[in-house]
Amino acid sequence: MLLADVVATSAAVAATRSRLTKRALLADALRAAAGGGPTEAGASPTDAAGAPTEDADRPAEADTGSEEVEVVASYLSGRPRQRRTGVGWRSLAQLPQAAPSPVLTPTAVDAALEELGTLAGSGSQAARASAVAALFGAATTDEQHFLRALILGELRQGALDSLLLDAIAEAAQVPVKAVRRAAMFSALTGPIARAALTGGVEALEHFRLEVGRPVRPMLAATAPDVDAALEKVGSHVAADGKIDGIRIQVHRSGDDVTVFTRSLDDITGRVPEVVETVRTLGPDDLVLDGEAIALGPDGRPRPFQETGSRTMSRDGASLREAVPLTAYFFDLLHLDGRDLIDSPATDRFAALEGVVPMASLVPRRITADPAEVQTFFAEMLAAGHEGLVLKNLESPYDAGRRGSAWVKVKPRHTLDLVVLAVEWGSGRRQGLLSNIHLGARDGDGFVMLGKTFKGMTDEMLTWQTDRFLELETGREGHVVHVRPEQVVEIAFGGIQRSTRYPGGMALRFARVLRYRDDKSAAEADTVETVRSLAGA
Repeated sequence: MLLADVVATSAAVAATRSRLTKRALLADALRAAAGGGPTEAGASPTDAAGAPTEDADRPAEADTGSEEVEVVASYLSGRPRQRRTGVGWRSLAQLPQAAPSPVLTPTAVDAALEELGTLAGSGSQAARASAVAALFGAATTDEQHFLRALILGELRQGALDSLLLDAIAEAAQVPVKAVRRAAMFSALTGPIARAALTGGVEALEHFRLEVGRPVRPMLAATAPDVDAALEKVGSHVAADGKIDGIRIQVHRSGDDVTVFTRSLDDITGRVPEVVETVRTLGPDDLVLDGEAIALGPDGRPRPFQETGSRTMSRDGASLREAVPLTAYFFDLLHLDGRDLIDSPATDRFAALEGVVPMASLVPRRITADPAEVQTFFAEMLAAGHEGLVLKNLESPYDAGRRGSAWVKVKPRHTLDLVVLAVEWGSGRRQGLLSNIHLGARDGDGFVMLGKTFKGMTDEMLTWQTDRFLELETGREGHVVHVRPEQVVEIAFGGIQRSTRYPGGMALRFARVLRYRDDKSAAEADTVETVRSLAGA
């Protein structure tokens, strides 16, 4: 299989909105990688309803292509198998002349990225530059664009992990339930695809909870307010305080303690106080889910980036005295040889309270009284926290899934900002102006606070393309600069300090709500307003 086949599949997936078509395209590519034979992007051994036809290719009986199918699945999920390659955007700012025809294979690219990740020490910078030039020089133009986006984590093709899992089940002709169950216990999707396509259900059953190996975290859906959240979760709930910290999953086996992040990175060496806290607990073997957060002397949360600095920096442990972390736990997945992941929340929470002292438990109220939930919501906001997560008391721990068993509620912050520039989109947004640059008023000018492409409907994308081309003042690569006239209402999750933008701040989780034609740029929010919201 050639990398060009993967690139073609990625482009085809990005170009369609049909979930069934996306799934069929992904399944076809996985079958080809496993030895089922190459197919053209767009072809599919399925009927109009997306079900396998009688002559659909079966996965190869032998292990032929098992390595390749793991690599291909990883690439179609939008990430390489290597957690770090040592290659950043500066290294890829200027690429060599593209190859005239495709010769690269997925496994060859994987090997090249693996080698790049091992380069260190004297002369490594020159060796890395040479290796990058060799890899990209062997790639066609389309392959170069794909690889650059893959390495930088910018491959937006509309193939979410849940969709890829469905495609694996279709390609291997195994129950999707078996694939999803196995995926709960694997940080990467590639090994799941390899197991399913080479060993079927029996191979998938080897994936299970193991202390020391991270479990995909259960995720929460969102609701605009407490009443809406209760409608989703049910009347009798556990209301947990939503702590704006770092999601941590802590595994203990005897004296060995390992701490993983939400993205399943190992940060044990950077959070020694979390390790120490867990070592004081009674059980020898356990898996805990929780948050770590930096608190001020008054017990209120410090700015999020101070908490984040502890995990982002390799010298995180040395920052302990200046930025100490406090761990709060809200779930227990394993206890002394007994898996609790399938147990109802009531049982897991009861076991948690028997293991973790009150001071290290997330604030929680179990109630069927909506008024009590509303009061608790107000209390958490007054204490400086984000809001609440309401949890169904009968639900198991649905690892890696975002369903209605957990629903988070946060107050919505909004700002009226001005669009300063727009970037041309890619994939399904090819030919449309998409990512907008956001600015707040600062005297007679504007200060940029970040970018967003989220929250835009198809109609909005079409409208804003016409609108901003009318306001165009110049171009710089894929960026179209515009007259600062259009006001847009932006919802966001918080404000953090940032050296990337002149105002020293950036919006977190910015999302477009609507364009404000009823407001002029002179009526947009000021940088002083933003600073006041940030507590600066």
